[in-house]
This record gives sequence, C-alpha cells and structure tokens, in this order.
Amino acid sequence: MHPQVESVLDLFRQINAIPRCSKNEKKIVFWLRQWAEDNQFPVQVDPAGNMVIGVPPSSGYENAPVIVLQGHVDMVCEKSPNSDHDFAADPTRHVFDGDWLRADKTTLGADNGIAIALAMALATDNQTAHPPLELLFTVDEETGLNGAKLLEPGFVKGKVLLNIDSETEGEFTVGCAGGRNTTVSRKLKWSGLPADSACLRLKVGGLHGGHSGIDIHKQRANANKILVRTLNRISGSSPVRLLAIEGGTAHNAIPRDAEAFIACDPQGVAAVTEMTAQFKKDVQAEYAAIEPSLAVGLSAVDPGAKSDSALSEQETRAVMDLILALPHGVMGMSSEFEGLVETSNNLAKVEIIDDTLRILTSQRSSVMSKMDEVTAIINAAADLAGAERQSDNEFAPWTPDLQSALLQRCREVYKTVSGRQPVIQSLHAGLECAVIADKYDGVDMISFGPTIEDPHSPNERLFIPSIGRVWDFMAALLESFK
Repeated sequence: MHPQVESVLDLFRQINAIPRCSKNEKKIVFWLRQWAEDNQFPVQVDPAGNMVIGVPPSSGYENAPVIVLQGHVDMVCEKSPNSDHDFAADPTRHVFDGDWLRADKTTLGADNGIAIALAMALATDNQTAHPPLELLFTVDEETGLNGAKLLEPGFVKGKVLLNIDSETEGEFTVGCAGGRNTTVSRKLKWSGLPADSACLRLKVGGLHGGHSGIDIHKQRANANKILVRTLNRISGSSPVRLLAIEGGTAHNAIPRDAEAFIACDPQGVAAVTEMTAQFKKDVQAEYAAIEPSLAVGLSAVDPGAKSDSALSEQETRAVMDLILALPHGVMGMSSEFEGLVETSNNLAKVEIIDDTLRILTSQRSSVMSKMDEVTAIINAAADLAGAERQSDNEFAPWTPDLQSALLQRCREVYKTVSGRQPVIQSLHAGLECAVIADKYDGVDMISFGPTIEDPHSPNERLFIPSIGRVWDFMAALLESFK
C-alpha cells in the first residue's frame, strides 16, 4: 500500500465515526475544530458552520501564494431496506473488499469525507513541502450547496483553490452544471372506502439508484416512474383507488425504492395480480442489462391496517397522470464536451402528506436557458394538473476556463507524476466551485479526487489505489508553487 494511504484511511475512519448527514454537521465541525487547535492551526467557523483552517507554509515557501484545499463535511445518508443503521447515532461501518472500500449497507461518505481526510493528512505530513494553506470545509453541500452559498466576503484569502470533490482519478473537472429544485404540490380529496374493499401493497425495489447528476446518463430505472407505470397498467384491468404513495429520498439521488397502497373491489384482485405480473415481466425485460435486481411486488395488506378512506378513482387517475407527465432522465447532450450530459431532470421524491401530494424534482444544466426550459415543462404539467409549483435551491453553472493558469500547471504536474495526460472535463453535477466563483472574484479553481463509484447510494465504494495517486499528484502540485 502507498505509504501515506494508511494515514488517510485512518483519518477517514475517524471522520466516519461521527454521524454527519446534511444539516447535522455540528459534531464533525467540533471535531475538526479540536483537531486544528491540537495542531496549533488557526481556525475560523462562520455562523453557518463553514470553517477555514490556516496551515503555515513549509520552510522556503513563505512567499508562495495561499492554496485553498476545499471539501464538504456532510454526506448523503442512504441505506438498503434491510439495514438497521441509524444515521443520527451510528458510525459508518467500513468493509474492505479487495482494492475497494465500501460501507455496510449504507452510503460510504467518501463523497466527500475522503477530501477532508486527504487535506488533513497533507497538512500534517512532514515529508510534503507546501505553500501556506487554507483548508476550507463547508457544510450542507448535498442539499443544494447551501454552506457555500453562505460564505462571507474575506472568509477565504487564497486565490488558488483545489476542490477535492470529483470522482474519477486522472480527470480534472473545470466546469459544472447549474441546478434548481422544483416542488409540485397538489391538494387531494379523500372519500369513503367500502368496508369489503381489498387493500394491496405495491412495491418497487432492487434498483441501483445513484447520483442524479453523475449517473443520470446510465439510464438506470427510477422507482417512482416504474411504480406509477405499474399502477397505470393495473388500472387498465381493474379500477383502483390510491391510499398512499411514497418513493425516493433526496433531490440528488435517483430513487431506488417506491411503494403504493391501493384499494380495489375484491372481485378485481385476480386481474390486478395478473396485470402486475405481466408488467413485471415487461419492465424487467426493458432493464435486463441495467437493473438485473429490479423487483415489482404485490401483496395483501393486513386487515388491521386498512384505511376507511381513499382517493377516488378520478383523483387516483389525476395523481398517476401528473407523475407520468413529469420528465426524468437526460434531456440534452453537450455540444462542447463529447459524451457530457447538458440538461437533465430527476423525478426525485413522491409522497402524500395528509391531504397533499408532494413531488420533488431536480433540474440540472450547464446552460441556464435550457434549465429554464425544463422547469417550464414541469410547471406546465403542474398547471394542467391544478397543482402548485415552487422552485428553490438554484445555483448557476461553473463555466469552464480552458486557458486557466492552474489548469496548465495541473496538466504538466500530472503528466510528470503519472506519465499520462489527464482527462479534462466538465461535470453534470453541482460543485461548490460554481458558488465560490460567484462569491470570490479572481479565484483560479480546479476539481479532482480519487475514484468513487455509485455515490449517493448504498453501493458507493472507494478505489483505494487511487488515493495514493491523488496524494502523489497533490504533493507534487503543492511543491511546484515554490
């Protein structure tokens, strides 16, 4: 193993021992502050919880420019249906699988805890010479770059920023998509349900899920869409009434699981069961190469759990039509970067709360007018359905600068260290660089990181050998500023 990787992984283990879902970062911020004070590094924490830790330069680097090492402390908290993990209290359990590190039925949090560990290890490594450093650790990134949005003028002094939040080693990210969330809400009318109604649970699961930006082009199934397509097929054979529906967990995660509770006439159960089985075969055939574990299940509900009210057939139809009309997936490819998604939408979350249907969607695009177009499509569907809609958590794209001095330096250093040319790319995901560029003029930025697969899902895993390669690159890059 690379000599420094063990220290990085040890720090990552300590970070993962502290629960740190988005908006629950107080303990990890306190721990990092204590680490800074133990190392006699000056530290500032702003009202939002963002922190900057100053690291003095190595001897001979006193006149070098200040370099900012940046990452976010929060993580997406997703777990498998059979996991009993409590994200508010339990440490993330590491599982080593050959050259890969994963968690036990939960997200690993390498996005972006491995960035924090790398920055801490580099700052305290006596063998790595470096300019003065600022370790900028932000909060609440995963729910909309919210910590970065609250950064104040003067909080960061450095004009060269290394964002350690890209997920393929050997690739440099120089731009990213902008983003926006749009919530659609529709009031529902409940009516009485005959006492002899049959109540059934329809469940979709076994899907990969993944990051709604990075993985959106992989055509993975969306559990919300599959669920409503199944309901639509069922309703063609027997009238059904909706009791409840729930699917998805976060704006930036492709939904892996969804379920609905429905009621029908007892004489219609056989037809509903047969139609569900037929559609299951159809949809499994559609996704055979992409979602081999896709499951569609129908089961009877315990009589004691039956409700005495449900949506009418007409209201049920309106809910299905609205969800069917909302887009999901890639909606345009980039004309500048081959193979890059330009515009997309994630049908992220569906739920009924009391008398309201709530649908969360997440739009991304590297072109603001295209993002506006997708939002307009969603708004139009909402208007036609008699629903309300509201957009928030917006941020602009980070526009690539292919003439960047930092990019040219990184190209040269990477080629020297690895013997290979790096891949230069823009990313169809939100990076804090987009917000920081808008807040601090004149900052030259680049993003990179070790290889992470399937972030934002319990399948997330970190390729351990890539940590050493990133370390070697970062150490040589910092030394080059003398």
